[in-house]
Amino acid sequence: MDTSTMRAERLRSHRLSAPARTIAEAARHMLATQAQEFWGGRWAIAQRTRGTPTLSDVDAAFDRGEIVRSWTMRGTIHLIPAEDLSWVLSLTADRQHRQMAGVRRVEAIDDAELDRAEAATRAALAGGNRLTRKELAEVWEGAGVSTAKQRGYHLLVALSLRGAICQGPVVARAEGPTREQYLVLTEEWIRDPAIPADPLAELFVRYIASHGPAGARDFAWWTSLPLGVARQAAERAGDRLAVVADEPEPMYVAGPAPRRAASAPEVLALPPFEEYYLSYVDRTVPCAPEFLSAIGPSMNGIVRPIIVVRGEAVGVWTHSVAVGRHADDPVPELFAPGAATEAEVAASLDRYKAFITG
Repeated sequence: MDTSTMRAERLRSHRLSAPARTIAEAARHMLATQAQEFWGGRWAIAQRTRGTPTLSDVDAAFDRGEIVRSWTMRGTIHLIPAEDLSWVLSLTADRQHRQMAGVRRVEAIDDAELDRAEAATRAALAGGNRLTRKELAEVWEGAGVSTAKQRGYHLLVALSLRGAICQGPVVARAEGPTREQYLVLTEEWIRDPAIPADPLAELFVRYIASHGPAGARDFAWWTSLPLGVARQAAERAGDRLAVVADEPEPMYVAGPAPRRAASAPEVLALPPFEEYYLSYVDRTVPCAPEFLSAIGPSMNGIVRPIIVVRGEAVGVWTHSVAVGRHADDPVPELFAPGAATEAEVAASLDRYKAFITG
């Protein structure tokens, strides 16, 4: 498959050229959308939804309980449909726990400490209560569980991986984009969790449906599951997939693919940690090799917002979501002048500006 065809098919799988009807449908299609930059994850879903959804529209989906955030894979926080959180964690949480064992030893967080923190958390949140991260840290301190240094963060991640808590409704922020969510008990907030017949096969199919054409190595990177497990997942999902290339390894798609929309823009301003760019072993499909270092991941793990023209990353852009600055104009920086007109780039950034101020 040549590069231009690969890009076109991935744009469609990502719903960047075939947007979904609703925010919830876009999130369900993507399954897990990287969102440690909270505004970025919300913009990623808005870009995959028809019309001109605003930040407030995405926040309303959180408040309705349609979507949540949690550490679903790779020790990284993702936006995910609420119904899918538990079964995804059933596949990925143990590996994340093992990967974090060293830092927990340094912070003196053992299972007994986690049990104390979880008991205090459940008591504080039971009955539909919700707390900010700061308020929950105060609960832990009151129960004799220290949050000094990085302990509070690692307690939060560990209890999220246990499936005890997740990040649900947004916390209002005056005169600027919301940056925080309330923590809630997963079992109370998510009333009707999905239970796939074969979770591993389901995870592979959902990844391919939202990221294909892609293969087992890409899936292994995305989930941080071992390559052998990824190949097992591909085998178990085989009757739900089609092979579109087989060298050096099989590349799959899942059908039926979303229908392309003639009105979908060809120039896109995509968020930091964008799934279309990041979620593959080989990122030279969406980006020329000489520009990869300018996008990232950098030494500190940052992946910058990108400008994509017909599936190719041709630049980056910057914007502040600080109070008083979120209405400023985003600033583009093109690697390949002439890849798009000034008007096309401006239009892509105007769509983002309308989103973040709405």
